[in-house]
Amino acid sequence: MSTDSAPDPVRGSPVRRIDLRLNELISALYPDPHTRPGFAKLAKEIHESSGRSISGTYLWELSTGKKWNVTLEQLDVLAEFFGVPPEYFVNDQVADRVHSQLRLAMALRDAQVRSIALRADGLSADALNSISEMVDEARKRQKLGPLPNHGDTESD
Repeated sequence: MSTDSAPDPVRGSPVRRIDLRLNELISALYPDPHTRPGFAKLAKEIHESSGRSISGTYLWELSTGKKWNVTLEQLDVLAEFFGVPPEYFVNDQVADRVHSQLRLAMALRDAQVRSIALRADGLSADALNSISEMVDEARKRQKLGPLPNHGDTESD
């Protein structure tokens, strides 16, 4: 995912990017758009898990960018429900770190991706490099491009 550090004339401050970040979290938690709950149901799930309330209408307004004046308490409620630090919504570096973790979690949902990762465990560095090159070539052929942070290991 791209970094949000460049000024955006429409969105401006990081607080005005809450819609993008909220939608990414919703998509990560509910990857199938056909089974994704509506905002009223999502608000109910948030209330049931935290005991704190946020309305479905307000969630919709945040997710569409119609509202962006969120309080710290509301950020805490959203952060707690989605399992991210509250800073995710307003700090580009924190958001980038969370996006990296979300990419990994979403990739590991796929049984074939998990199988490849598990079978690669214990292979030599040379063998892992060869596999990485094959994956990079397959991504090029499918016009997927390289992954961000390719080759980096994260220790967050």
